[in-house]
This record gives sequence, C-alpha cells and structure tokens, in this order.
Amino acid sequence: RGAKVELQPQSNNSPGSDKENFILSVDVGTTSIRCHVYDKEAKIQGACTTKVVPLYPEVGYVEMDPDAIWKGFVTVVKGAVQDAGVQMRQIDALGISTQRGTFTTWDRRTGVPFHNFISWQDRRAANLVKSWNSSCTMKAIKGVMKMLYCVTRQKRMLAASLITFSTQHVTFRLVWALTNYKQVRQAVAEGNCCFGTIDTWLLFKLTKGEVHATDYSNASSTGIFDSYQVWCKCIDIFSKFWCEFFFVISVLCDFFTDVLEWMADQQAAVFGECCFDVGDVKITMGTGTFMDINTGSKPHTSAAGLYPLVGWKIGSEVVYLAEGNSADTGTAIKWAQELELFSDVRDTSSMACSVSDSDGVCFVPSFSGLQVPLNDPKACASLMGLKPSTTKSHLVRAILESVAFRNKQLYETMLRETNIPITKIRMDGGVSSNDFVMQLTADLLGRKVARPQNCEMSCLGAAFIAGLGVGFWKTKEELKKLQSTDEAFLPKGTSKSGAHSPSQEYIPVLQSWERAIQRSMNWYKP
Repeated sequence: RGAKVELQPQSNNSPGSDKENFILSVDVGTTSIRCHVYDKEAKIQGACTTKVVPLYPEVGYVEMDPDAIWKGFVTVVKGAVQDAGVQMRQIDALGISTQRGTFTTWDRRTGVPFHNFISWQDRRAANLVKSWNSSCTMKAIKGVMKMLYCVTRQKRMLAASLITFSTQHVTFRLVWALTNYKQVRQAVAEGNCCFGTIDTWLLFKLTKGEVHATDYSNASSTGIFDSYQVWCKCIDIFSKFWCEFFFVISVLCDFFTDVLEWMADQQAAVFGECCFDVGDVKITMGTGTFMDINTGSKPHTSAAGLYPLVGWKIGSEVVYLAEGNSADTGTAIKWAQELELFSDVRDTSSMACSVSDSDGVCFVPSFSGLQVPLNDPKACASLMGLKPSTTKSHLVRAILESVAFRNKQLYETMLRETNIPITKIRMDGGVSSNDFVMQLTADLLGRKVARPQNCEMSCLGAAFIAGLGVGFWKTKEELKKLQSTDEAFLPKGTSKSGAHSPSQEYIPVLQSWERAIQRSMNWYKP
C-alpha cells in the first residue's frame, strides 16, 4: 500500500475536472500486450497493442524477455492514451491483468533479471515432475492421505491422495531454476534474490524497486499459495533452497492502491464476463483454453486436477473459482497458419464448413502436453489418420474440432467434479471469434454459449475491478448492465422438450480422437 506509481490521476475538484474521466487497463498476455481506455459505458475509446515474442532456446523451453515485457507495457499505455485523445490526468485508475505462472528472478539491489521469464507453457521441469509423481515419497503421502480420507471423509484428503504435479505451476520450474542457475543460488544465499510473476515484475518496475508484491488471484495460480487458508506459505518439498528462497522473498498478498489494481488474466476475464454468481462458467480460448466456474465462497477440492483459485477479493468478500485448461488452443491455430494451411485466420471457419467431416483425420493439441483430465506433460501434438485424399480443409477442420473436443472434456470434468448446476456459459478470447468452434462447442456441451462483442475480456475485467476500487462504477449490478453479447450459439438437435443429446455423427469422431490422444501420451522420454 502507498506505492509511488508514475500514474497520478487528477482530483475531480482540480482544474480540468469538467472533462470526462476514464479507466486505463492493460492486459499482458502470452502473445500480446494490449491497453484499452474505457469510458463510463465500458466502451473502448482508445487502444494500443504490441506483440510478445516467445523465445524457444531448446525443445520444450518457452521464455520471454523481461525488458521487452516492460518496454511493451510502457509503449501500449502511452499509445492507448494518445489514441483516445485524452490526458493522463483524466485517468481515474489503472487496472492490469497478466498471464499467470510465468516467472523470473532478479537482483534485489539492481533490479536486473538473472534469466528470462520462464513461461507457463514451459516443460523444462517435466522430468522432475515425473520423478516426483512416481517417487516413493509421493506414494507414501498419497497412502497416508487416502487413509485419512477413509477416517474423516473429507474430500480434501481424497484430492491429496490423488494429487499429480504439473509443469504449469511455478513450483517445479522454480526448483529447476534454483538447480541450474548458479547466479540465482548465489543471490539466494546472499539474501539478494527477488522472485516474481509478471505482475510482481511490473510492480517492481513501476515503483522503482520500492514494492515487491503480488495479489490474491496471481498468487493462487502459482502452487505456492494455500487457497483454503488464503495465505502464502513456504512449501517444503524437501529442498533446502526452496524454503530459504521463499523466506527471502517475503511475498505480500494484499497489495492494492487507490490508483493501481492487479488481477490474473483468467480471473479478470471471469470478472469481465460478469460471472459473479455460483455456477457461472467462463471459457477463454486464447493461446490456451481456460474454463472457470464460480464456486462461491469456498474453494473446490478436485480429484481430477481442477485447480482451486481465488477469483477476487473485494473487501471481506473472497470469491473462488475451479479451473481446468488446455494449453495449446491458439498455439495450434497459429502453427497451422505458419504451415500455410490458410493465410487469414478468419477463413478457417468457412474452410472447416466446406467439408462434411475431417476425412478421418484427428489432431491432438498438445504442444505443451495434455492438461486436465489427462495430466500428461510428456504427450506430443500429432496428426493421425492422414490419407492421399486429405486436403487443407480437412486438416483445418480436424484442428478446430480438437479445440471443441477439449472443451467437452473440460466441461464434463467440471460437471462431474463440482456437482454445481451451470447457470450460464460465456466464451471469449481470440479463438471465440471462430463460428465453427463456437457452434460445435454448443452442440457438444448441449448448452447455449454466449460470445461478447469484444472478445478480450481480461482487459475489461481489470478495468472493472479498478473502476470499482475508485468509485468509477459503484456496484457489480451496474457492471452487469454494461455487459454486451455479440451472438448466442444454441445447440443443434434440441428436442421440443428442451432436452439435448450431442449429434450422433460426432460419437465415432470423438472415439477416434480419444484413441489418437492415447497414442500421443507419454511420447517424450527422459
């Protein structure tokens, strides 16, 4: 609290207060950094976007340049304000949403990073994850937890007995960094090592090194945060460096100012979609697919890998989400474009509809392994069932179908796990602009799915939370009235009674795709 940021809003009583005021919001994503200037009606009055260039130094490694992230952040803020034709003193608050689980470490005194950001998509710790998942220690822990579950019947004990580590959470990638970067180990020993996800890094830069902090939503996505007790803790995974490291960094999980509000990107998208009620579901299809359900005031305990997150904390209210994800949605489509299967991503929907089926081709979207409910970081991406008759349109259809198939997997896992009645489903992210994916998802889920006019909800959610913080908007009910829907997709094959069953034509296609998934699993060997 009380951080000195470079953005200083002007009081409504000061000169120039007769001019309209705005909310500035930045979303630091996996492939782009964008900034929007929002008016009172939540309309975008100015915008600026720059690309994030991922780095692939080795197979399975995904990194980002910290200095490039910072420069991109400054560029889009200046560009959006200029595009809106407003002055900085007209900005009431700044909201920032960031990708999660991407981290770096840096010198506390100089602020110079020891290494690039290690992305949430990175799989360098896959061998370490696999060794821990199969270790005698983990088997013993699971056995104890299973016995405790039999005694207490607490679902949390059952979840602990089935836990499977993943490369997506920060924990094991951080252990890898501590093991492989000598300068990090030395800085830890000297008490001079800062750790942070992108939000922490930007805050450190904005405050010229005065504040080293994160927020609830980002912290709860790392694997270093107890969502049940709502506090950061040292997780002892039997590593001396681990405990020393987290004692040194002293993460603060309650940082908000009247000017600056932070939020993790997926939680921000949930907030931007106004999924404020228990049972509301948000599906973001961007670089990856992230499906979140509002579970209310209690975190959900999952036995299949759904992750309990803090959605947001406003005053004393803490709202929780349960999340499942598929890491390579937009990544797969971008890959197909680079192979020149199509020139314009907007053509993919019509290409998929130009053929009656995929000609038996199945695509497994797992460049970064397979997540919930399969949880296999060693899985590979693959195309199966190719024939001489296979065309570009068949390949594109197979890729788009795989996105909807993963949506179905995540949705069925969520239904089975949470046992919460679904109240509504809203979809956003760049891939949601694809009508073929939207319609097929509605068909497979058997539910109406709605798409907003502006598919980039993380930016809007960060703006909403910042606007509420300074009274720009008063209540969440006011925000609901600002919500807009571009189009609603209804499932085909709905009977007069309202019942729905997925199209029979897709049953054999799904079965073939599931066989392809099994053959793609555990592909990469240590």
